[in-house]
Amino acid sequence: MNVNQNFFGGMGNTSIFSDYASIRNGSYRRLLKAYYGGNNNSGSTSSGTQSRTSNVLDRILEERKNPKLSEKTSEANSKLTAGIPTLTNTVKALQKDTTYTASEDGKTSAQDKVVSALKNYVTEYNDVVNAAKKSTLSNKTSHIASMMKSTAENADKLKEIGISVNANGTLQFIEGQAKHADISKVQNLFSSKNSMSYGSTVLSRLEFSGITSGTSNSTDKDNVSSVSSAASFMADSKSLASDALYEKVKDKYGKYTYDIDKIFSIAKSFVNNYNAMFEAGKSSTNSGVTTNLSYIKDKTEKNKEALAQFGITLNADNKMTINEEAFKKSDMSSVQKFFKDYNSSVSTNASLVDHYLTSMAKNANGYTPAGAYNVQGISQFNDFI
Repeated sequence: MNVNQNFFGGMGNTSIFSDYASIRNGSYRRLLKAYYGGNNNSGSTSSGTQSRTSNVLDRILEERKNPKLSEKTSEANSKLTAGIPTLTNTVKALQKDTTYTASEDGKTSAQDKVVSALKNYVTEYNDVVNAAKKSTLSNKTSHIASMMKSTAENADKLKEIGISVNANGTLQFIEGQAKHADISKVQNLFSSKNSMSYGSTVLSRLEFSGITSGTSNSTDKDNVSSVSSAASFMADSKSLASDALYEKVKDKYGKYTYDIDKIFSIAKSFVNNYNAMFEAGKSSTNSGVTTNLSYIKDKTEKNKEALAQFGITLNADNKMTINEEAFKKSDMSSVQKFFKDYNSSVSTNASLVDHYLTSMAKNANGYTPAGAYNVQGISQFNDFI
């Protein structure tokens, strides 16, 4: 007899050790005690007690296998998944030498570029932190918590460049101070050449979280870390709307231009994930999936002509294709403008599709020492609450 399969429903050794630890630290005992709530009277029979114990354990194990997520928690999971690659891009922007030099036409100073990059970093950082605090994706939130601790350790240095660390772990951008900051200090703080710099540390935490550039880490095999095509579609859509993706770089002739290959790579991923998302939802009988996919389809069809201008074709069977040559000839400022509107239009629906497609795989973190079921997994952020 396979004990794992018969008692834990085939969840494997990880779940056994987790539940065994919960039993040892008294969590189950306290939960059982709370359940009885003083109903242990002298007339209770041994068989009655055993029956109630069995029922409670059944309920605990069922909840352990199939945790119920609120709509807010599901939204936080989706926002965290989509926000990590965007935050990654803002860190990389602060590591580029071009961020610390004036534009070729002289219209944008190095100081202005640095201020803009820092402002974007604070915005995306706060989005990720706020989502992580409400998320159940423990493989990601553990690394975000580590990132926050690194930020707290560098609070004094960050303050010098116009970034204040709040008590709850979020950041506050002080633009006036940033405009007068020594940009060499900013560059050193985020340096990619120093593996121990603040920027390098943050970047490593984001990469360890399992998401880079909207794709899943192939070494991440557990259910919690799985990223649905809807989540990747959201991440690509957000990236195609971001300022960081369209930052001009110096080409081999010394001229500043868009990184067309990089933009096309994200656009191609966007098309592939759009198709994969609808393929994944094709056989679904879940009304949440089908309804929200229908909304995305309708909104995309309304923009069919606009997409065609960028070489992206929507076929009769709702499958996208992208023409590389046509896309690369497009006006990239128009591409960004389109995706800013499009992303705003479909992001909520895509978030809900992601939830309904993956909610059963989003495991909770177990039981707290007090015997409560820890759906949010918020304990790792206690220092910032």
